[in-house]
Amino acid sequence: MPTLHANPPLVRKSALALAAGLCTALLGPMALADDILVVTDSHHPVQAPAGVRVIELDLAARIKAELVADLSSDAQHSAALVQRRLRDGGVTLEQRIGNAYQGVVDAWGLGVATIPAVVVGHYVVYGEPDVAVAVALIEAHRRAQP
Repeated sequence: MPTLHANPPLVRKSALALAAGLCTALLGPMALADDILVVTDSHHPVQAPAGVRVIELDLAARIKAELVADLSSDAQHSAALVQRRLRDGGVTLEQRIGNAYQGVVDAWGLGVATIPAVVVGHYVVYGEPDVAVAVALIEAHRRAQP
């Protein structure tokens, strides 16, 4: 998977921002929803348009922290409280947990090495938190390397 660097000179950043807006307009929501994947965590926020799949690698740990928050030192009481939280969360909680772990598997399967990562097809941009800028970099590379 080719790696595109997302740290262009400051002057190029303005041009890339303009190109990003143009690419976003040209690609439309269909491309965003179907073609773009963002991998990050809660410490590396990203600017992603609606419809883009964002995988947060630490989401499962954050869900676990919610389940075990404010437990007492009484093991039986704590176990009962966690079981109740799991029960109360129902299918929605099960889906959140499943999606969180599936995201980790998907990112691992793609070989994502650094976050944030913006993946479009066989291309990835590491380190760029603005998805539109990352997509513009990928599109510029695609045009330059037909």
